[in-house]
Amino acid sequence: MSDPKSGRLLPSSTVLMIRDGAAGLEVFMVKRNHAIDFASGAMVFPGGKLAEGDSDPVLMGRHARPGRFDPALTPFAFGAIREVFEESGLLLARPKGDGALLPADRAAALAPWRDPLNRGDKTLRDMAEAEGLDYALDTLVPFAHWITPESMPKRFDTWFFVAAAPEGQIGAHDGSESVDSGWLGAQAALDDWEAKRRTIVFATRMQLVKLARADSVAAALANAAGDIIVDVMPVLDKNAPGEPHLRIPVEAGYGVTEVPVSRIGM
Repeated sequence: MSDPKSGRLLPSSTVLMIRDGAAGLEVFMVKRNHAIDFASGAMVFPGGKLAEGDSDPVLMGRHARPGRFDPALTPFAFGAIREVFEESGLLLARPKGDGALLPADRAAALAPWRDPLNRGDKTLRDMAEAEGLDYALDTLVPFAHWITPESMPKRFDTWFFVAAAPEGQIGAHDGSESVDSGWLGAQAALDDWEAKRRTIVFATRMQLVKLARADSVAAALANAAGDIIVDVMPVLDKNAPGEPHLRIPVEAGYGVTEVPVSRIGM
């Protein structure tokens, strides 16, 4: 794993876990603990740095249904499944050899694995072998790829995925890295940020903007499957009129290409 002090990229994964709610499409978000140095107090999607076990070749060979994406993303996909389980209890997995995702009661019974996975004491392979699981990489659809600017001391190479929440699984924050959680409409979350009722970092807001174009799980997954993923590494333009702006590629499909620095903050 890269040393954040070196400025090298830390591979990480984030999941937009979505469901059809009474008022429309909803996404699961957690509130980061104020004691955490990155995005403290902000509403984010479950995610984090990859662990060594996420690249275990045995996982793909014995304990997963392949994803419909470039195989190079496989460790990121395993990291996505692990992180969302650690932070929310939502688990994209099947009983070994079964076609159906784990029911809510079975996923809940696996909650004692969350802390050992988070501490690095156990791996996804350990859990799969002990509990008879196959991980559902095929449910994950790549959504975006963001890279922290070179000027930042702590940099991440982050793949965002979107997936439908398994039926009946509700999700709950871990009480450690995250201190609150809930299912939110994408536009409602953006409106809350605009009204200063929630703290949401720039990269998360951009994913909400993209997600808000869909009104159902089916539409969101179809949109993501049809998108061309463009690498996004925001660039600071200090010479923009009025004040410095942060620029992102128009090809990334967020509907904006530049944002004043005064609107970047949490």
